[in-house]
Amino acid sequence: MAEPWVGTWRPHRPRGPIAALYGSPGPKYGLPTNVGYHLHDPSRVRAPAYSFGIRGCQQTLPRSPGPAYLLPPGTTFRGPPGTPAFSIYSRPRDLLPPETPGPGRYCPERADRMAFPTAPAYALRSRTKMGSCQQTPGPAAYMLPTLLGARVVNKSSAPNYSIPGRSKIGAFYQDLSKTPGPCGYSTVATDVYKQRAPQFSMVARNALPGDNTAKPGPGTYNPEQSRRQGVTFGIRHSQYLAPLIVDVPD
Repeated sequence: MAEPWVGTWRPHRPRGPIAALYGSPGPKYGLPTNVGYHLHDPSRVRAPAYSFGIRGCQQTLPRSPGPAYLLPPGTTFRGPPGTPAFSIYSRPRDLLPPETPGPGRYCPERADRMAFPTAPAYALRSRTKMGSCQQTPGPAAYMLPTLLGARVVNKSSAPNYSIPGRSKIGAFYQDLSKTPGPCGYSTVATDVYKQRAPQFSMVARNALPGDNTAKPGPGTYNPEQSRRQGVTFGIRHSQYLAPLIVDVPD
């Protein structure tokens, strides 16, 4: 039995990518929760959370016997009954007297420089050990800038002149036969010192854009075999429609 004629359209490969051809994971990815305190969404406001904590380890504390111990009979809030008793302790040690200097311990004649104005006094001592380790440059190690000539750093210099040697160009003994002739100069393009004229160039012929795909010739078609049986809108189902999911797994 011959298949019904559905037109010239046939399913073909799309020219570009279509989103319906590719499967996506759907709503399988997980977003951070907005409930609770742990792993909360950082882009949302988080309310304060409180917890009751856990019971700490019970330490073994010393326990008193409480009011279960027995007191001697007759004990009041003032203490046990009976006459007051006293004890005699030994004599404490005497404190050492302060070692304060007497009047003969002072030497006021040595306090002239401290109590009265005196002239400055100096003393000479030997060189210390650190003096041999210091590599301090002497007076001859410094180079002062010169005060003559035009290269003075902080002084204004007078004008100076120099006498150069005799030049061989333009002198009376110059050999004029060594000068370049008319052919020694290169010709300068006229576009340099005049208005530049328009320039044109010839390029290769450009190929016109065309369709290079293979196309059927007149002998490929068989009009006598085509039979018009009806008009349809193409295939019944499209491959880009999403399937209907009825049973959703838990």
